[in-house]
Amino acid sequence: MMEVLSPLEKELLLQLKKFNGKASPEEIDMEMVKVMNASSWLQSKGLVETEEKLIIEYLLTDEGKKFLRENLPEKILLEEDGKSIDELEKKFGKKFVSIALGWAIKKRWCKVITKEGKKYIVVTEEGKKQKGKKQPEEEALEKISKGEYDIDKSIIDTLKRREAIKEKKKIMRSIVLTEKGWEVLKKGIKIEEEISQLTPEIIRRGEWKKKKLRRYDIKAFAPSTYPGKLHPLTQLIEKIRRIFAEMGFKEIKGNYIEPSFWNMDILFIPQDHPARDMQDTFYCKNPNRIEIEDKLVEIVSKVHEYGGDTGSKGWGYTFDKEEAKRALLRTHTTVNTIRYLVEHPKPPAKVFSIERVFRRENIDATHLPEFHQIEGIIYEEGANFCMLKGILKEFYSRMGFKKMRLRPAYFPYTEPSMEIEVEWRGKWVELGGSGIFRPEVTEPFGIEAPVLAWGLGLERTAMILLGLNDIRMLYFSDIEWLRNLPLL
Repeated sequence: MMEVLSPLEKELLLQLKKFNGKASPEEIDMEMVKVMNASSWLQSKGLVETEEKLIIEYLLTDEGKKFLRENLPEKILLEEDGKSIDELEKKFGKKFVSIALGWAIKKRWCKVITKEGKKYIVVTEEGKKQKGKKQPEEEALEKISKGEYDIDKSIIDTLKRREAIKEKKKIMRSIVLTEKGWEVLKKGIKIEEEISQLTPEIIRRGEWKKKKLRRYDIKAFAPSTYPGKLHPLTQLIEKIRRIFAEMGFKEIKGNYIEPSFWNMDILFIPQDHPARDMQDTFYCKNPNRIEIEDKLVEIVSKVHEYGGDTGSKGWGYTFDKEEAKRALLRTHTTVNTIRYLVEHPKPPAKVFSIERVFRRENIDATHLPEFHQIEGIIYEEGANFCMLKGILKEFYSRMGFKKMRLRPAYFPYTEPSMEIEVEWRGKWVELGGSGIFRPEVTEPFGIEAPVLAWGLGLERTAMILLGLNDIRMLYFSDIEWLRNLPLL
């Protein structure tokens, strides 16, 4: 043990011996930073322990100093026997009289009588006895001014209520030698010059031959270091970007605010669909309307009303063009991919996006009103449902998921459709939806080849990869949790 002790540790042990094995850092005749460092090292070796004790001190406020200097207000009032309240208020002020009278009556030192419509104070027999007598509050204030705190709690509480004193808490720390520490001291400690770190200068001069080399203690305590790193969600987004790029996809981006037309109507979502209700979607006040190209609105309105030229029967209602202009916060990122397809109707295309979407969700362990969606499409001749399943299985395999399954589902703008689930802690968890765009979505805009599409949840994927039970943890500013998270 002696061989792995540094000179600072040896010096601290000898200092503690002078104080019979226990001293505060302030008492020790060493620089504070050296004391604390040496104490940490010795503590890791079991040679010292640290004790902490909460100390409560009291300080006089300006009001308390005034009480000591000028007397308690209720004692001053004892000298004004028989005076009217009006006279006292003119002499001392309303606030002073109110406080003094309140305490004097509470202590039964005086009472108020009414004579000919005016109020007067009358000092009681108890009050006359207290004239010139030092009160417990005054004695307590004098003690506190001298740094003495052995005072009855009820008096302390009274002075705090009267705002005559304020409380100050501090932690008193002591460094204490353990039995193991005493054993080391009994064996004798010799402080000698040692080389703890070899330098080119020491080697060149040959000093290492003349001085003692201190042995390294590979079990010694060392503080943890936390290098800067990206937030886990940012890491995950970058990982997904790399995977899609390796699979031949191009990234696209869109807008947070969209008209209902691009978010709902063009995707063949009926205008009376529950998802359009105020309780499910965030609608904007400014702007509350976004203009759309008339030609596009005309095409989509026909599809909704009777199917247009797609062979569909549509939804069989009169399309509301003003409803299509309502501004909202996008509820999904499919709005990005459908806009891309309309602007690039000729195949092939493989694009993806990872962006925020907004829905009126109650915040709980698995839901957020603002989250990220992983969106993607493949648009090419010969694309089919088997290709879609293969793409999704390949993606989640590269993400590190070993078990995945696909279940039939329904979405207004894809047919056939399916949900993607992965196994987590023995249960199947849904991570998103997918399918092939319906003819009502693609054919009106000259998009003739099949379009494979999917929308996946980023935060739920992160929960599983990070082993979280609560999705809100991803957005808490818990620095310790973030520091200790492994890189994804």
